[in-house]
Amino acid sequence: MYRLNVKKLGFAFGLTGALIYLGCMIVMATAGQEGSITFFNSLLHGLDTTSIIRMDVPLLEVLMGIVQTFILWWLIGACIGAFYNTQIKIKIKK
Repeated sequence: MYRLNVKKLGFAFGLTGALIYLGCMIVMATAGQEGSITFFNSLLHGLDTTSIIRMDVPLLEVLMGIVQTFILWWLIGACIGAFYNTQIKIKIKK
């Protein structure tokens, strides 16, 4: 079986999470508040996001959010890779 590189998988997950975060930023910047509410309500199977979407997010909060998202998803990817690797039975060649 192939063993996963835990750090690289974590990095791939982290970048993917950051890319999704950037996608949300682009939706909010281009669609406006009403368009964002419609988009996220559709995406979240009708969950009403009206009361939680705010458009006046400070730049520092945005930067901290993308860093936190990267770290969280890096940890998730690294855990998946580590858990996967611990389940592999290595055959010893003689």
